[in-house]
Amino acid sequence: MTSQTEVAESQAVPSAGTPAKPAYGANRQIHRRLRQILSLADFEVAAKRGLPRPIFGYIAGAAEDGKSLAANRTAFDDVKFRPKVLVDVSGRSQATEIFGQRYASPFGVAPVGISAIAAYRGDVVLAQTAREEQIPAIMSGTSLIPMESVQAAAPGTWFQAYLPGDAARRDALIERIEAAGFATLVLTVDIPVWANRENNVRTGFSLPLRPSVRLAFDGVSRPRWLAGTFARTLVSSGMPHFENSFASRGAPILSASAIRDTTGRDHLSWTDIERIRQRWRGNLVIKGILHTSDAERAVALGADGIIVSNHGGRQLDGAVEPLAVLPEICEAVAHKTTVMMDSGIRRGGDVLKALAMGARFVFLGRPFIYAAAVGGAEGVRHAITLLRDEVDRNMAMLGATTIADVNNTVIV
Repeated sequence: MTSQTEVAESQAVPSAGTPAKPAYGANRQIHRRLRQILSLADFEVAAKRGLPRPIFGYIAGAAEDGKSLAANRTAFDDVKFRPKVLVDVSGRSQATEIFGQRYASPFGVAPVGISAIAAYRGDVVLAQTAREEQIPAIMSGTSLIPMESVQAAAPGTWFQAYLPGDAARRDALIERIEAAGFATLVLTVDIPVWANRENNVRTGFSLPLRPSVRLAFDGVSRPRWLAGTFARTLVSSGMPHFENSFASRGAPILSASAIRDTTGRDHLSWTDIERIRQRWRGNLVIKGILHTSDAERAVALGADGIIVSNHGGRQLDGAVEPLAVLPEICEAVAHKTTVMMDSGIRRGGDVLKALAMGARFVFLGRPFIYAAAVGGAEGVRHAITLLRDEVDRNMAMLGATTIADVNNTVIV
């Protein structure tokens, strides 16, 4: 873990109307371990060296042959920029408003399960740093820290839920989320059954993790993670459990016999979404939309927003990449609801391409948990700064002074 003596004071958070400061400018010093991290892709390389093989494999992997995972990235290659020159962009701002909240940048932290086993107090680290950097973070329903603790540490965090199959459990979970003080509920709806993730088997990953000689070897071979994340968690908080899948505590992350209860999701329907919309008084976002008719159905039931997503390629292998269907979905419903997108975004240019094709906001998951694993809060802050700087530079070169200028006229 990064100590306080190793990390120099970070720059102040820029105001919403001020261009982000350069990541390597004189006003911002970073820990020496992060100085060679020049892009979000570099965090993945560093995380692979530092995390046990099963945990890194769980985060990095996807369903079956990984076709959707790869297509999510290559989809951005087919979109080209068409910049406008000799535009005064000295006063540019990437500030964006959604759900009545003004954010400093048009991107946020997507939900990533079991973050606290990849980085110490990972859910809190992601949420707190996002709040400090004035972007939203979505807490995962498969997190290992109670939602109440995260919301208390970072008010304004969004909560993502996987709906229990049983109606009584669904109602109890919604009541708990509301009582915890969350204002935005994200329902991930693209997981009626568990995906075929063969990579998990190959890397020795399971939920819960099963004690074995192989697992023990994977842990001791990463001493920094073993001492700084796993052992530190055991000492401070005990064995991590799935805290937020239901209203009550779930199974431990490490067990020889415990089983996570995820049954019954295959019979969930739009009727269940309608019932939740009637109960939930905050912002309701439906995540996992790839079909225009589903987007229209979500809007008809009162969704305040949708996230066009194929779960980062982790569910249906061969599912269309979100960027490909984003324009038609935006054409159908963007005038009625807030359309957002995730899956495959790794550069500031990717952020702007998604916005130019109609998205109001985008989310990234894997890069930020890699950053937390590599450098804790300072790693996440560095990742946000890198992406923010890329957005800022690309806006300048496109001739865009505000996010409203990033539209279909700047792409081919």
